[in-house]
Amino acid sequence: MWSNALVYLCLAAGVYFSIRSRFVQVRQFAEMIRLMFRGEKSPSGVSSFQALTMSLAGRVGTGNIAGVATAIAFGGPGALFWMWAVAFLGASTSFVECTLGQIYKTRDSLTGEYRGGPAYYLSRALAHTRAAGAFKLYGYLFAAVTVLACGLLLPSVQSNSMASAMNEAWSFNKWWVAVGTVIVLAFVIIGGVKRIATFASIVVPFMALVYIALALLTVLLNADQVPAVFETIFASAFGADSAFGAIIGSAVMWGVKRGIYSNEAGQGTGPHAAAAAEVSHPAKQGLVQAFAVYVDTLFICSATGFLILTTGAYRVFEGESDGGPVLADGGILPENTEVGPAYAQAGFDTLWSGAGSSFIAVSLAFFCFTTIIAYYYMAETNLRFLLGKAATIDVPYIRGTVGSNATMLLQALILVSVVIGAVGTATEAWVLGDIGVGLMAWLNIVGIIILQQPAYRALRDFERQKKAGLDPVFDPRALDIAGATFWETYRPTTGPTTRVPSSG
Repeated sequence: MWSNALVYLCLAAGVYFSIRSRFVQVRQFAEMIRLMFRGEKSPSGVSSFQALTMSLAGRVGTGNIAGVATAIAFGGPGALFWMWAVAFLGASTSFVECTLGQIYKTRDSLTGEYRGGPAYYLSRALAHTRAAGAFKLYGYLFAAVTVLACGLLLPSVQSNSMASAMNEAWSFNKWWVAVGTVIVLAFVIIGGVKRIATFASIVVPFMALVYIALALLTVLLNADQVPAVFETIFASAFGADSAFGAIIGSAVMWGVKRGIYSNEAGQGTGPHAAAAAEVSHPAKQGLVQAFAVYVDTLFICSATGFLILTTGAYRVFEGESDGGPVLADGGILPENTEVGPAYAQAGFDTLWSGAGSSFIAVSLAFFCFTTIIAYYYMAETNLRFLLGKAATIDVPYIRGTVGSNATMLLQALILVSVVIGAVGTATEAWVLGDIGVGLMAWLNIVGIIILQQPAYRALRDFERQKKAGLDPVFDPRALDIAGATFWETYRPTTGPTTRVPSSG
């Protein structure tokens, strides 16, 4: 699934989208931050900030800790550079896919909430063309893959890391961790998107800030190592460091692979949260979600990377296996340390001896739990898409509708996945997770390369209205965007209500 073809497709798509959008991730950086704290919410949609935190809940997880450690262990310090590269380029990719998610969103007939994502724009964007049938099937294929990936494959990675960290820190039985997680998870996901958004908007920013602050404090205490670390990162990223010259290909592969697993740009997960937001123009949420990529990789993953490298809590292997020859050793890891969260735990131990394991266990508990919640929301959204109008049909002799009963089955599935992942092995969990990410990324990136044009039209329209001193309001008919039926009748409940004719 993760062949070189997908790695270079992700990079090439990021370069292409950056050029086509005139590097929107740079030009509109200030606007991203401004919009993050603005926007309204309604009975149907959450605020821009809540949508951002829902998206970050999916992005910020074990990939920010165990994923970074794995990338350094098998790709060398240079893998961190390629994580930065894929984040910078991926911000434009995220803008395109999340703007498309907003343009082609709809209102759930069962719950009244906004729903959207790749399945929706894949099936709607070309509904007026001869390719309508093929893309409708493509949308259903993506939805089915996402239900499988987010409902079964990906949650096991998060629960496995969480259970392993707690077991190492406090000798907690993994079965007890699994049962406790299932109980709390069930309470949150049964409450629907509103409860998910509220939970994420409180937990994600708090835990991310605490983690970044303590990681930076540890790095500051080792500030004398920072220049050498930067030099090693850039040298090994391009094979200029003799110690890592043999694994330059691994640096690219692991940096991109773990970067995309962490920030999810192009994977197709971000558009689901983006579509749930109440905004007057799709480009607004596209910009906010582009910033989420920066938060995930440039802030949190970088904090982990510098924590590991400046403290010497790393060991680099040749052959992409911890059974291969050791190319470099930072010097503080005990022998036979398992690649993963233990690297970050050892790094934090230099700040406060003995506290590293506990802090990483707590961090992973919050990060992984919120990620599992986000996975459930995405799986549920795509289940709704697959069911369509059938979701509201009453089931004879069984209480509830087709949609409500199918949702209960999905909730049971993800709870089972959490248990299996918690008590299983890390290798099994990561293999399943990589399959899920790879399947979604292949389908989504190919799709947005074909369907990208409406995102650029929305961006130009947004910038034109901003230049005129207006708070942009979206009208797809004026921009010749077909299939955006929600926006054709939409009127903001608060804020701007006047649409300005497009210049074309």
